[in-house]
Amino acid sequence: MLGEAGNKWGWRRWVSLAIALGTLSLQTGCRAEVPWPLWQQYRAKFIEASGRVIDHDPASNERTTSEGMAYGMFFALVVNDRPTFDKLLRWTEDNLAGGDLTARLPAWNWGKSPEGEWKPLDTNSASDADLWMAYDLLEAGRLWKDDRLSKLGDVMLDRIAHSEVVVSPSLGTVLLPGPFGFKPKPNTMILNPSYSPPQVLARLKAEQPSGPWGTALEDLPGLIGAASPSGFVMDWVISGATTAPSGTPAEIAAGATDAKPVGGFESIRVYLWLGMADKATLGVQKSLQYTNGMTHYMDSNVTPPLQVDATGKVLNPDGPVGFSASMIPYLVSLGHKDQANAQATRLAASVDPATGLYGRTPRYYDQNLAMFSTGWGEGRFRFDRDGRLKLKWK
Repeated sequence: MLGEAGNKWGWRRWVSLAIALGTLSLQTGCRAEVPWPLWQQYRAKFIEASGRVIDHDPASNERTTSEGMAYGMFFALVVNDRPTFDKLLRWTEDNLAGGDLTARLPAWNWGKSPEGEWKPLDTNSASDADLWMAYDLLEAGRLWKDDRLSKLGDVMLDRIAHSEVVVSPSLGTVLLPGPFGFKPKPNTMILNPSYSPPQVLARLKAEQPSGPWGTALEDLPGLIGAASPSGFVMDWVISGATTAPSGTPAEIAAGATDAKPVGGFESIRVYLWLGMADKATLGVQKSLQYTNGMTHYMDSNVTPPLQVDATGKVLNPDGPVGFSASMIPYLVSLGHKDQANAQATRLAASVDPATGLYGRTPRYYDQNLAMFSTGWGEGRFRFDRDGRLKLKWK
């Protein structure tokens, strides 16, 4: 990987080119797997031969999440790695969906139970993973001309619309984080802005024009605005007659009235999704305007913050390398060339020569954020205004 990820000048070149041209050229004509050293290193480190994506972070106890499976499927599609895509899909269906993704959405958390059994630890689904997985299937079906995958994606969309899409009195159409546990009382819901990537919603709108996806996309800027009272996106909001930043679902369920909203681990993806989206995608430009607190912060700080409160006070300034990766497309999209270059330099400097991955102890979440950022930055994939993928090999 080091010829690409480890070369800070290579990073500077693609950041500069993206600023100048607004896009990077995509090569065409290749039908074999497209070499991507970072994907190959990630696959070797985090994906078992069976197709299970493992989170090796110590606190995660070697668990697997539906998010990890969905992200893995996306990157496999980006490089035209059909064998890995199929393994990931099969493992997901067999282990997270009881053998049938047409019958149920995947459980979000799978691992070793206190009794020593490997199984779903929480059968609730996670709507961000569900959306990404449905998106992966639709795009894989289109690009690989496999109607079975497209139909499975459509079935997943129908189930997501039925169990995870609701209407907030103050926001409109929104996505619950999961079917259960996010409505503390009628007409009140806990929401996560990072669970609704605009490019994914745009693709789902094109796929199912009569579904809820178009209105969810139209209403997304309202959610991001409500989550960003100081220009930094908060991780969670509570929405009913009004919408405001909130503590975590666990804090709300425990009745923690003193829980303080923060922006960090969850909301960092909002900046990443907005930065990678086509500027012509509905609502993207308006949503970016609500994040000006982060924009101004990055003008005068070396790294993005790990945590910020709802007033804009930085609680911890030391965001990890994955946060810097997330900033690069965001800053590029806003035309902040020098700031994007600074984050790209930090990311390149963090490559461990022993692994080709980011950080001395490569963390699952950082690697995924970095793969989205570098894959986009190197022109391996782009999204058009309707969320369709433009890939090197197609």
